[in-house]
Amino acid sequence: MTETDDEVVAAFRAGRTPPGMHADRLLLLTTTGRRSGDRHTSPLMRLPLPDADHVVASANASPRHPQWFRNLQVDPLVHVEVLGEEYDAVAQVLTHDEHDSAWDWILQFAPFFAEHQAGVDRTIPVVRLDRARPGEPAQGAR
Repeated sequence: MTETDDEVVAAFRAGRTPPGMHADRLLLLTTTGRRSGDRHTSPLMRLPLPDADHVVASANASPRHPQWFRNLQVDPLVHVEVLGEEYDAVAQVLTHDEHDSAWDWILQFAPFFAEHQAGVDRTIPVVRLDRARPGEPAQGAR
């Protein structure tokens, strides 16, 4: 996580809106490091599709998937913080038709992701954050 990410996470958790952002569009995603086993929190854009919160692994149009995405591919149990709420979730990478359907909706909400996709050779993944059901292993609060 970068120093800027650390500042965004700290401000959000303290109840402040990070500069240049909208608190209701911010989601903190905590994953477990695939090699270290350490917990890592990443500030991401919240995409509240009708069925669940979603996040996009664009990494600002990087040619490589972001670390948080590679972590959840190994361990899909994540922790989510949004404005006024926290919950454990299971991250599901959308495939084919699900991806295309979600992508169409996302572009209506955040059209700049089309530029991100146009700038990379990889298909930018979309991840649905399904709330963990009672009895599922939980990653915990922070």
